Amino acid sequence: MKKITPYNSIILITILVIIDQISKIYIKLNFPLNLYGTTPIIDWGFFKLLFVENQGMAMGAKLSDLIPFLSENLSKLFLTLIRLIAICAIGYWLKISFKNKVASPLFLFSLSLIFAGAFGNIIDSIFYGVLFSHSYGQIATFLPDEGGYASIFYGSVVDMFQFPLVSWNWPDWMPFWGGEPYTFFQYVFNFADTYVSIGVIIILFFNKKVFALDGQVNS
Repeated sequence: MKKITPYNSIILITILVIIDQISKIYIKLNFPLNLYGTTPIIDWGFFKLLFVENQGMAMGAKLSDLIPFLSENLSKLFLTLIRLIAICAIGYWLKISFKNKVASPLFLFSLSLIFAGAFGNIIDSIFYGVLFSHSYGQIATFLPDEGGYASIFYGSVVDMFQFPLVSWNWPDWMPFWGGEPYTFFQYVFNFADTYVSIGVIIILFFNKKVFALDGQVNS
């Protein structure tokens, strides 16, 4: 981590995106969607391998949930465009960080992780609807004769990993959630989400090293 060059960053991003896409395409072309109540692909209790499709943001939230007057289709399009703008901004930030030669190697590494994760998920959002048939009750096919399950920019992100570490019921006296079951870390995610999370965690928890100048890091 003493030095990361633009070439190193491109290689790292390429490898990470390939890993992410291989895992998604394998799941997509070998399993139908795990609908509610269906058996996971792998179930080890603390870890489950699933196949779910996320049409929204992190943790399944949709833009239409935050802005009620938006239709689901318009919400999906806006979200894809926002992701596209965000990845362009991250890519530009990464470029100027290398050009200015003052960013710490740890910051460049973290930003490369975030870019790789954002890029991996934007591929799903833009292209998967055109490239694959739907996966409801069937295994999807690649480039189906009848066309894909959605138009370009309307694809869903493939998620697969879940770590339901512990479950409990909230006490009855609690407002809103009283008596309701809850599973800690029930959210399903993919490799791309992991890259983004690791990059953000590094920036948050090691911010002094992340935002140190090269001279300060090497001193």
